[in-house]
Amino acid sequence: MKTTKGTLSASRQKTNPMTEWRLFLQLFAGLVLIVSGEAESCPIDLSPSRVVVKYGDSVSVNCTTSLTGIKGLGWEASQGGKGLRPVTSLTWTVETLTEWDMNPFCYITYKNESQCYRSPEVVIYTFPESISISSSSESEMTEGVESALICNISNIAPVKNLIVWWYKGDTIIHQKNISESTTINPTNLSPHHYFTPTRHDSNTTLRCDAYMDLGPEGPNFTASSQKYHTEVKYGPDIECSTIELHEGETLEGKCRVTGNPIPYVEWLKGGRLINSTIPLRRHDAGTFTVKAEGLTLKRTNIQVDVLYGPEWTCPHTYTILENSIHNVTCSLGFPEPEEIWFKDEEEVVLPQVLTRRNAGQYLVRVSNTLSSYNFTVDIIVLYPPSEIFELEDAEVNVGESLGLKCSSVSYPKPNYSWSYYQEANVMVQTEDGVSRLIIDRATGYNTGFYTCRVWTEQGSVSKTVRVHVKGAEQECPIEITPKEVVLQYQSRGQLVECESKTNKTNVKKIFWTLKSTNISNSSWFVNTSEDWDPQPSCHGNFTGIGICSKALPYILYKIPEKVSIRFVNASESFLEGTELQLKCDIIGVAPAQNLTVRWTFYRGNETVPPLGNASCDSSPNRSPLNVSCTMNITLERSHNGIEARCEAELSLGLTGPQPPNMTSNTLNIPVFYGPSINTTKLPETVLVFRDSPEELVCEADGNPPPTIDWEYNSQTATLKSDGHLVVYDAGSYKCNATNKFNSTIQEVKVILIEDYLPLIAGFVALTVVIISIVFLFIYSIYYKNTKMRRYSLKNPKFSSQNGNVAHNGWDIQLPVTKLS
Repeated sequence: MKTTKGTLSASRQKTNPMTEWRLFLQLFAGLVLIVSGEAESCPIDLSPSRVVVKYGDSVSVNCTTSLTGIKGLGWEASQGGKGLRPVTSLTWTVETLTEWDMNPFCYITYKNESQCYRSPEVVIYTFPESISISSSSESEMTEGVESALICNISNIAPVKNLIVWWYKGDTIIHQKNISESTTINPTNLSPHHYFTPTRHDSNTTLRCDAYMDLGPEGPNFTASSQKYHTEVKYGPDIECSTIELHEGETLEGKCRVTGNPIPYVEWLKGGRLINSTIPLRRHDAGTFTVKAEGLTLKRTNIQVDVLYGPEWTCPHTYTILENSIHNVTCSLGFPEPEEIWFKDEEEVVLPQVLTRRNAGQYLVRVSNTLSSYNFTVDIIVLYPPSEIFELEDAEVNVGESLGLKCSSVSYPKPNYSWSYYQEANVMVQTEDGVSRLIIDRATGYNTGFYTCRVWTEQGSVSKTVRVHVKGAEQECPIEITPKEVVLQYQSRGQLVECESKTNKTNVKKIFWTLKSTNISNSSWFVNTSEDWDPQPSCHGNFTGIGICSKALPYILYKIPEKVSIRFVNASESFLEGTELQLKCDIIGVAPAQNLTVRWTFYRGNETVPPLGNASCDSSPNRSPLNVSCTMNITLERSHNGIEARCEAELSLGLTGPQPPNMTSNTLNIPVFYGPSINTTKLPETVLVFRDSPEELVCEADGNPPPTIDWEYNSQTATLKSDGHLVVYDAGSYKCNATNKFNSTIQEVKVILIEDYLPLIAGFVALTVVIISIVFLFIYSIYYKNTKMRRYSLKNPKFSSQNGNVAHNGWDIQLPVTKLS
């Protein structure tokens, strides 16, 4: 953009109105920035760069440049502007500045017609014509009620440099900056501050100050308003909480009460109006109420203390429980008296919690600011019995004696009592604060617990030990009549009594317990219609023994309604080797635990051993139920035709009734099996003499009985009507035994032999004849020798060679003597 001086001047001539001139300056500055860049880069120096001038005063700013190759400098301004001049220094001067919106700038025009500019900061101000302070609360303020303090400032500029201060006395209580305002023309302002007065603000002064801060180039001035005097109304203020008076003084003037307006004051005690001019006594001390009525009504409770000298109010003998907090501080007076305690002429501090060590006589010196006195006090400390010592568990042999010792310490001396199972051989002796229990010639009833109780009015302790008598058994001293109960179902009931065997004084309680209920007395009537398993037990609670019990043997029985026997899993054929199960059903029997089932097996009139293993249902239920017993049998042919029965027996003990046994029906056991040929009568090989026939006997065992058939090829064999086969010839003969379950074959080999019997008989006869001849010959020789010579065996003579008797050259080995 190129601009000439004539163009700028013409422009000024056409834009005389202020708004048009401002628009032109803004447009011109924008064009210059576009062409030449920011103003800060323009080589112009302004002196001063910032001027502060009062409205109507003169102002002067010098514009210089160090450039030489330019057309010149110029000033554009709404007042005092200067056109382009061929100089390097040019001053803008106004004698009387009357334009509030003044924005002058100095510019350079280069030879190429380009331009740049810079503007000085011009601040135009005026002092306020007047400043005053006022309040929204007319003439008086009320404590706690907010009021607006208004600062009225007229005709002041520029507003953005203004700070307003509010003062209470010489203390700033609020500050407000008006910097947010953009107005540059003179303005009237009324800023305010909300102020909540207290009673202490009464008769103080308030004011506001307007402070103009125009920076280092200009003056800083302050304008103050007149002082605003406050008057604050407030309710009564009671300026006392505790009052101390000597006996005989009054309450008048003892409590200061203030307020605006001045309040009306009354004194009350317990809600009753009192006269504050009447002298007070010590019993008048307490809480009073001061009632003050002014702007508001106020009530305040005041503690009034009446001063008097010390007095002793406790008895001279003081009794207290050990480990208790004492109240032996028995001195009265106000102020509270000081107590100094002495025991055995030594100063002591009495603890707050007293023990037995603190018992004794004391001298007490009591004093306060009014007077001093001495008193004596005897302190007695009561303490309960200590834990029992020297009492322990013990053992004693049966027939020997034993002593138990029970000791405790207390003040006063304690009392003793023993709790044990009382017998005639037990005695108690108490003396010198110790109690002894002596058992003479101990028995089994002396076994138990022994409790020693020690007591005073302050408390009690007890200790329980156990004594065991060795060599004697302890039993519950209960006797039940009858000793056992066995009754039949729905028979007549029975009364059972339970009582103690020994001293009745030992009994605390005897009662029955049943499974479903308890009976609080010692008698129980048995109901035979429903008490199947009452589990009766008699209990006794005995001193020294505690609770012990005895169970009553009890049976309520019911004989079976029916006993029967049957097959369970028998096959249709009852074949040999199969498993057969017999079941014995006992209907409606009780109790099942007492039931015995016997199995019996018969063959004709003879019993046979059991055929298998038996088992029965087991149930702990004692009410009537059905019981099933089974026997598993592996069938053998020997079992065929055996008869089985089962028998139910209730075993109710040796002393109980013996109900009749019930027997089932008889069950016949059939066993079917295949045939088996008797090989004893029919061997595998048979010898037959020629012309002598042999009868073959084929017999077979089986159920059902088998049929017999023969297989053979012989033309001479003959089958008899009884099934026997007569054979004459050698060969193979087969016997076939058959029934519906099986068949078996026995093959017989027949061997034909010659009849050698006559020949053998002749040979035997010849042998006998030969043997007879030899025997006769030997006998004849022996007879001849013995008859011709006779010998005696007495006094034999022996040869020298062998000691035998010589006889004609014959040596006889036997020692003989020749007979005459």
